[in-house]
Amino acid sequence: MVDTHCHLDAPEFDPDRTAVIERALAAGVTRQVVPATIAAGWPGLRDVCASREGLHPAYGLHPMFLDAHRREHMAQLEQWIEREKPAAVGECGLDFYIPDPDRDEQAWYFDAQLKLARDFDLPVIVHARRAVDQVIAAIRRIGNLRGVVHSFPGSQQQAEILWEHGFMLGIGGPVTYERARRLRRIVATMPLEWLLLETDAPDQPDAAHRGKRNEPARLTHVLDTIAGLREIAPQELAAATSANAERLFGLPSSLQSG
Repeated sequence: MVDTHCHLDAPEFDPDRTAVIERALAAGVTRQVVPATIAAGWPGLRDVCASREGLHPAYGLHPMFLDAHRREHMAQLEQWIEREKPAAVGECGLDFYIPDPDRDEQAWYFDAQLKLARDFDLPVIVHARRAVDQVIAAIRRIGNLRGVVHSFPGSQQQAEILWEHGFMLGIGGPVTYERARRLRRIVATMPLEWLLLETDAPDQPDAAHRGKRNEPARLTHVLDTIAGLREIAPQELAAATSANAERLFGLPSSLQSG
């Protein structure tokens, strides 16, 4: 399996990051995409991903941390992308759920990162909370993009529009909650080629792990839930979603030996 959205560099993992990676491998999670949130975190994220095979960095500026962002960070991000050759641009996007969001400032950073992704021909990892329509509008406006809307929170219609524009849906812990009826309906019937698995660890734990620190080994619970909703074998779902991740992020088909 591929955990396509895990903040493995987060301080929550500082005490036991090696053990977390080992548990993930034991659970069959052989690769992780690790998206950034703020510019100050890029060097540490790079070091974490360089420490083991199968950890793939993405660099970006998250919309929830505007206080940490500066306009000059965009020029630095372009340099990082050119030098480091990451798997994706992100995490970036729009978040209108937070109190008093500065929508214009969020949009400036989002548009700038979409343009970088387009110009470098990289996928983009998108955060869209209470802002799916606005995210779709930006994707349409910039054009020639591909990527994933992580922790997809939208409707069937919004999902279909995203697929039309080359965007996959990242599905994680929320789908394991029975109350997430709309999301579960979408996941049960959506075209498999647009589906990615994720944990968003240390956040968004599955229903059986509610209130606890999430980690990539918990991806098996997401896998089993979605396989049950789709009435297919977990192994089939794991193979298909791993192939999707390889295609989108340009990942090698398996870990190299050694």
